Amino acid sequence: MKKSEFRLFLGGIVLIIMVFAATDVLAERMAVIGSTANVRSGPGTDHAVIWKVEKYHPVNVIKVSGKWYQFKDYENDIGWIHKSLVKKISTVITKKDKCNVREGPGAKYDVLFTVDRGIPFKVEKRQGKWIRIRHADGDAGWIYQSLVW
Repeated sequence: MKKSEFRLFLGGIVLIIMVFAATDVLAERMAVIGSTANVRSGPGTDHAVIWKVEKYHPVNVIKVSGKWYQFKDYENDIGWIHKSLVKKISTVITKKDKCNVREGPGAKYDVLFTVDRGIPFKVEKRQGKWIRIRHADGDAGWIYQSLVW
């Protein structure tokens, strides 16, 4: 291999590594920290509000533009949110209807309440395949991990 071909090859490898490194940084899981947040069609307040999300709604950041994050959510919907409205905290969102939230980490425990699809919770603790969750209104309990994203 000639010196110029080797440099080109090496440059390609470096570029690939940089792309994967940047992807890992941008695929960061974050969550809404305010009581509600506007999701916009583009990076700025001049873009339309396309929906609203509530506290603890988890998002995967896929792109950054100034102080705005483009994200995908649990339904693979894409929107933009201001960086001041999200933080890196552990949250989940229910992905099925009629999810039982129980007193303890197991099916033998009583059901405290049932929630439908799309309800976000802060994660307080994990035990095996069970997650201790708390809603923004204070309701708390345990949910099985396959019921959430």
